[in-house]
Amino acid sequence: MSTPKLLIAFDGSSDARSAVETVARLFPRAEAVILYARQPTEGFAAHLQGHPVLDELHGLDAAAQDASEKIAGSGAELAQELGLKAHPMVSSTLATASEVIVDAADELDVDIIVLGSRGMRGIRATLLGSTSASVLHHATRATLVIPSDAVAVARRKGRVTGSD
Repeated sequence: MSTPKLLIAFDGSSDARSAVETVARLFPRAEAVILYARQPTEGFAAHLQGHPVLDELHGLDAAAQDASEKIAGSGAELAQELGLKAHPMVSSTLATASEVIVDAADELDVDIIVLGSRGMRGIRATLLGSTSASVLHHATRATLVIPSDAVAVARRKGRVTGSD
């Protein structure tokens, strides 16, 4: 069996780090793109054309781009330390994170999309949306959603107690 090419969605959270750790154990030495999806401020600032505050927003956007590159880079470093052949990628579009992930997976022709799970439920998941659920519904390739140990424990506890 050949080693799969992975797209790992990474936002720097402990859940994303846990997903990288798990997938490195599952697919040692796999090639991986560590993707951080960010939304530039241009969508927010579109109505401010010509306004003096726009210069400040451009500065903030440049700083956000730098931070995004650091986040993706830290994910790639973690993946490399764990034995994956990884490199970072930052996407800056007005699309949602799930759209960016699905589109990048297709463009890169990866075998598997990997995401961490935050374990949000109920109204929080409804209001905030679920990137992993959206990717699962729209992806055209295999998708692996990995809960962190903390999320897995909370889910098991919820099933045992019957709480949500």
